[in-house]
Amino acid sequence: MSRAMVEVEELRKEFPRRGKSRQDPPVVAVAGVSFEIPQGEIFGLLGPNGAGKTTTIKMISTLLKPTSGSVRVAGKDAIRYPIQALRHLGTVLSGERSIYWKLTGRENLEYFAALYGLPARVARQRINALLDRFALTKRADENVERYSTGMRQRICLAKALLAEPDVLMLDEPTAGLDPQSARNLRDLIREVKSEGRTVLLTTHYMEEADQLCDRVAIFDHGQIIALNSPGALKHDLDDLNVLEADIARWDDAWGAALQERGAVNYDLRFDETARVHRLTVHLNGHLTTGEAVTELVNLGADIRQFSLKSPSLEDVFIRLTGKSLRE
Repeated sequence: MSRAMVEVEELRKEFPRRGKSRQDPPVVAVAGVSFEIPQGEIFGLLGPNGAGKTTTIKMISTLLKPTSGSVRVAGKDAIRYPIQALRHLGTVLSGERSIYWKLTGRENLEYFAALYGLPARVARQRINALLDRFALTKRADENVERYSTGMRQRICLAKALLAEPDVLMLDEPTAGLDPQSARNLRDLIREVKSEGRTVLLTTHYMEEADQLCDRVAIFDHGQIIALNSPGALKHDLDDLNVLEADIARWDDAWGAALQERGAVNYDLRFDETARVHRLTVHLNGHLTTGEAVTELVNLGADIRQFSLKSPSLEDVFIRLTGKSLRE
């Protein structure tokens, strides 16, 4: 059995309410979560913004002190001995400038290599190898402020790998990237795993978690509501049929009517580009696909197109919470 590289037990984080009396109950960002990540696994924290994913990452990386609970990284107690734990961690946090935009890509890596205490010859070899690996060699001597978002994310990843950490933590690594850059970054993450490193990432992109992760922990309101491989989580929905339909306009009474007829639940979002309502209906035999479509037409829905699809991680989240991941 692989060694556990990250061990989280009953981790909790509370924040005082801003501008409120000390007697008011605190805001609970993370409510006692527990999980272990073995060596060589890509483990995803999946959930909507505000679910507690980033707070959990920050506690593991010693940037936030937990209210209670414990964290161990490569066997080191990250709360009592943070410096020892950090020697095994490489971290890329979302939305934070962890590199210097007025320095070149190479200068950034040289600076952080010095902070890590790498000997000059070792630092030079690793920097050249990382620049080449992340296709940054030709632009290495340009200021980072001239880089695209995808290039900045790659130089951040290179920085995190300079010290050859056992565990790489990535907070929303593909947020804001174009599809090609996101695909390239996912390939790099797979390469990191192939080297035997452990990867912990947060994301609210269901497809990304499905493609990348060996296991995912689904977060909602600071708690883990499901933890398993993507395949196993979707297998639990084998009894579920998923109807997707594009509808010109929507009346909330139609959703209530579908549930009265036997639909498990439904999710609705408006597509600004196509200018249609995207409806997802979960059916488990009490109401067939044909009956659901007929019911909508009889109610007056202008259905532009519809299809039946296999359950996804998004459907797992809707089944567990009754709401879309984006809500």
